[in-house]
Amino acid sequence: MTKLSLDRILQSQGFGTRNYCRELVAEGAVSIAGNVVTDYRNKIATDGLRFTLFDTEWIYREHLYIALNKPVDFECSRKPSHHPGVLSLLPEQFSWRDVQPVGRLDHDTTGLLLMSDDGAFIHAQSSPRRHVPKIYVATTHAPVTDILIAAMLGGVKLHDEPAQLRAVTCRKIDEYRLEIVLEQGKYHQVKRMLAAAGNHCTALQRTAIGALTLDALGLAVGAWCYLDAGQMALLRESAVAG
Repeated sequence: MTKLSLDRILQSQGFGTRNYCRELVAEGAVSIAGNVVTDYRNKIATDGLRFTLFDTEWIYREHLYIALNKPVDFECSRKPSHHPGVLSLLPEQFSWRDVQPVGRLDHDTTGLLLMSDDGAFIHAQSSPRRHVPKIYVATTHAPVTDILIAAMLGGVKLHDEPAQLRAVTCRKIDEYRLEIVLEQGKYHQVKRMLAAAGNHCTALQRTAIGALTLDALGLAVGAWCYLDAGQMALLRESAVAG
């Protein structure tokens, strides 16, 4: 069982520097099990730890694993340039924990985005060697045709790629929408593939990563949640299966 001093616990959870966290404790801002703790040197077991800071209860988490339903016009960057960053949709202290997006969605692409401060998890989910399938729903400018679907499945050539890129699966949803499953993560891949196949993408949403679906998470646009053990297992199985 791991035990840490309270100032280290607060710092590890992103609430500021060690000195600032000590000040919070000394001011009586932290309570555990309903009791105010004013000595930052107290060693506290982190397993299952719940603490209250500024009247908000927090659970100690060694790492953060988050799912976000990304809205349009947010950048997947810690240093956004033209639009707000996705970190602005999360509690401020997550930035102190070096939370970052797992891969990227374009600013105008919406849907499921994973975020974490666990480097091993980020690598496992984003490495092309793991072949984690990702499902997208694309809205097209021109009607979806059998020829378009055949091109997406058969492969299209992009000017900066040495080999043709193809969808794992591709199916028509309605006249102007299709569902595309990819295992690669190339720059603007869905949009460029559709353009190479003779159509144009007007809207794009990622609806699933591996077996984890946006529908199952039930997140409103712009909302986020911690991933539970079952959801994490779905992601790990998808990465291993690839």
